[in-house]
Amino acid sequence: MVKTGYTTVNNKFRTFLKDIAEAVAGTDQDFTELKLSKAILLLSIPAVLEMVMESIFVIVDIFFVSRLGADAVATVGITESMLTIVYAISLGLAIGTTSMVSRRIGEKNPDKAAHTAFQAILAGVVVSFIIAIPGAIYSDKLLNLMGASSEITEHLSGYTKIMLGGNVVIMLLFIINAIFRSAGDAALAMRVLWLGNILNIVLDPCLIFGIGPFPELGIKGAAIATTTGRGIAVVYQLWLLFFGKKRIQLSVKHIGVNFKIIVRLIKISLGSIGQNLIGTSSWIALVRIISIFGSEILAGYTVAIRIISFVLLPSWGISNAASTLVGQNLGAKKPERAEKAVMITGWINMILLGTIGLFLVLFPAPFIRFFLTDPEALNAGIDCLRIISIGFIAYGFGMVIVNSFNGAGDTTTPLKINIFAFWLIEIPLAWVLAIKSGMNERGVFTAIVIAESIMTITAWLVFRRGRWKLKEV
Repeated sequence: MVKTGYTTVNNKFRTFLKDIAEAVAGTDQDFTELKLSKAILLLSIPAVLEMVMESIFVIVDIFFVSRLGADAVATVGITESMLTIVYAISLGLAIGTTSMVSRRIGEKNPDKAAHTAFQAILAGVVVSFIIAIPGAIYSDKLLNLMGASSEITEHLSGYTKIMLGGNVVIMLLFIINAIFRSAGDAALAMRVLWLGNILNIVLDPCLIFGIGPFPELGIKGAAIATTTGRGIAVVYQLWLLFFGKKRIQLSVKHIGVNFKIIVRLIKISLGSIGQNLIGTSSWIALVRIISIFGSEILAGYTVAIRIISFVLLPSWGISNAASTLVGQNLGAKKPERAEKAVMITGWINMILLGTIGLFLVLFPAPFIRFFLTDPEALNAGIDCLRIISIGFIAYGFGMVIVNSFNGAGDTTTPLKINIFAFWLIEIPLAWVLAIKSGMNERGVFTAIVIAESIMTITAWLVFRRGRWKLKEV
């Protein structure tokens, strides 16, 4: 009896390892027919690894830049707050792409999915240039507007100029990886980020500190390294799309402008862009409030948020798996299966992120000390990491629910939820707690937790009504 039980457990463990290997290597499975638990596993593992790679972009830069001082770290923080607009639009277009491409894949129409994919890429290129030109020209003025010191504006604006001017690589990286994931080729998106990160890790110290034959460029070197790494990753993405012979295969016949698809894509994407812009505008507002308390406090906040981003991005990977399953199963006319996928994924994400959050609440200091030595910046970073981590257990479930709306093409509902949680709750509450109540930066950190928790509760109540199942894209 004992031997039989051991054999059963051993067989399950071997099956689990086999599934992991299949997820990393890539799979040709039909996710609308496959056992749901296995479908979630096959999509989640590469999506999580992809997001880990994306978060390493965030961590590597701040690790090396932190050696240049508090002003350099603050420059990265302020620039990132401006780049959140780029991320918002990129994510918005990626979400619109996911809902449309996954729906076409679920309908077993890969040619139409390929047409949609090219229109999404075209839209991303156009939008990125609209941002790049003024961003590069007026980078110093934008830094000044964000409350940067004169030292940052006069001597460190080169970082901002390169990051904003080269935003096309961010835009395409998000959109094309969304194409891969929504088609079920999540392993491809993972490999793309691996390539970009390896290049960034190698180039960052070389260009910042002038190692070997490379020039010493300081903070500007960090921007060049990151943009180059992402740029080469985008070239690899395009090669995979046209010559990789995967689920979505682009060819000459797909090159051209299809205004009908673009209009539909933009219509869906506007809601997701709007929800991201709501979130990122509140992010910018929070940075502006925190900048009142000085560069050291802002540096501590920047480092803590980078660590939090490292933790959250894998969870976003899990929620992206739910989004893909929702789109494909709605396309296959299986709404109940789509709902079940959301619930299972939501519980997994909540348990995972809640466990990590508890650890960061108890032991935040070692992570902040890895990046900062200034006592004031160190204390601010510890407070930020500890307080915001309290809300992880709620946010782990909430991000899956919100992404399920987006996967169904219902981007308006999350937009309304974001307006309520971030504009009507987070920003006013942060100002009141930080300025009026005398909590200073801790007031901002507390407001973030409260707003994110309210967002999760609201999203769950709306999700239970089930209207998202009826959305046509």
